[in-house]
Amino acid sequence: MIRLVRLAASASVLAIGMASAANADCGIGSGNVSILGNDFPALQAVVDGAQACATDSVEVSANLTSDHRDLQVAALTADPSQYSVAVVANGSIVPLMNAGLLRPLDDLVEKHGASLQSSQLVRIEGQVMAVAFMANAQHMFYRSDVLEQAGVAAPTTLDEVLAAAEAIQSQGIMEHPVAIVSGAGWNLAQEYVNLYLGHGGSFFEPGSAAPAINNEAGLAALEALKGLTSYSNPDYLTFDSNAVQAQWEAGEVAMMLLWGSRGAGILAGENAAEGVAETTVLAAAPTAAGETRPATTLWWDGFTIAANTSDEDAEASFVAMLNGITPERVAENSGLAVWLAEGYQPTPASAGVIASAQGGAAPYPMSPYMGLMHTALGENLAGFLQGSASAEETLATIEAAYTTAARAQGFLN
Repeated sequence: MIRLVRLAASASVLAIGMASAANADCGIGSGNVSILGNDFPALQAVVDGAQACATDSVEVSANLTSDHRDLQVAALTADPSQYSVAVVANGSIVPLMNAGLLRPLDDLVEKHGASLQSSQLVRIEGQVMAVAFMANAQHMFYRSDVLEQAGVAAPTTLDEVLAAAEAIQSQGIMEHPVAIVSGAGWNLAQEYVNLYLGHGGSFFEPGSAAPAINNEAGLAALEALKGLTSYSNPDYLTFDSNAVQAQWEAGEVAMMLLWGSRGAGILAGENAAEGVAETTVLAAAPTAAGETRPATTLWWDGFTIAANTSDEDAEASFVAMLNGITPERVAENSGLAVWLAEGYQPTPASAGVIASAQGGAAPYPMSPYMGLMHTALGENLAGFLQGSASAEETLATIEAAYTTAARAQGFLN
């Protein structure tokens, strides 16, 4: 069994493949269920299960969008909340917790969650605040045929990725052999988070909210990011996960770092050019020089209930979401994710996430001020990649921006 290491000092540890859910008969008397979340196949399957609970007296609706992070705080701040359910991850739950916008779930777990594994229950300061249902991570995808044509072995380190990219490009096989989810803002910041932790860095001084990225690991992570983007399409600052997947399926890319939740669709090959899906291999994220931990972060996805929703709608929402992760539904959709639920059997699409977890990849930090650091990164990394700021200037600017925000919110004096 693989265990995803601690979510935070006060949050529970997740065990892959060890939870069950509610019965297929929802048993909801009445209520309104409205779901806000990201848009990818595994979550679509969960929402399909929730929507199966709809009746004449139970309304179930969903807004699945890649912009969910930008919408969630304002949507849940409204009273009543615009959504009863927010599907979150260990990064996106933090701003909702900081703003007091989530309802503790202990009473609903006691009433309806007897079959849930304790490892699924995300506890923060002693209260259950989310129910996790899947694990995710960005990891390596590579084209075995292209690497063979270039005469290089499958890369396992960042240096080997860059060397393979140079071989592919210099031989005229592909003009831009690498793709990463490097869109300016949150996505670019996430790439840096992966690389910085992969280089052994820590974002904050021990026991403090003081920033600690202006160091050798920080510089190395910037250089690695610059190296990867130098072999990417020049429009890399616009690329989200959809754009990266589209490049892969078009046969334009030989190596990419992408979310594991995209693996099933890529391996299915429905939108892919001939020969792409058949030669796609999923592997652990590469390691940095001198490090053994894959340069990625482990994530859980789960559901929360809005604080500003009625008791009736909260209960209906909790039960409906459990219906989205029944053992039968998980078994039917095993290929879509690394499910944290009974009924899950690992598939080829889960290979990269599992390999990264087994390699010791770190969880995404869940400190209450990590969101401020992520924002500061997203707002200031592009300048370095475009040549308008040095690495040292970039890190100093990021620390200054973070410090200003952390002081404004009372995390620093």
